[in-house]
Amino acid sequence: MKSGFFANAALLSLLVSGYALADDDCSDPVSDWQPRETLRQQVEQQYGWSVQRIKVDDGCYELKGLDRKGNTIEASYSPASLRLRTLEIHFRDNGDAREYLGSLLTE
Repeated sequence: MKSGFFANAALLSLLVSGYALADDDCSDPVSDWQPRETLRQQVEQQYGWSVQRIKVDDGCYELKGLDRKGNTIEASYSPASLRLRTLEIHFRDNGDAREYLGSLLTE
């Protein structure tokens, strides 16, 4: 149980550290926004996520869905570039952050 907590904490620290000084709001001009469907296709093809909803919050696309293992995903994307801004993964009881950390844990 504790190893899961530490893995989740490590994942959150790594993912959020690059965004600590960034503003929470997106400021992309609406004329530059890409369609939500493009974001949906991108994450489904790239990560195998099942997207439940994409909405606009503070000028960013906010995505909610499930990963391949059924863990809940909450992510924020810049609507013009579709670059990931924030990511939260709510692991199930047997969830493991190793899939998201990749080679960082094996080196």
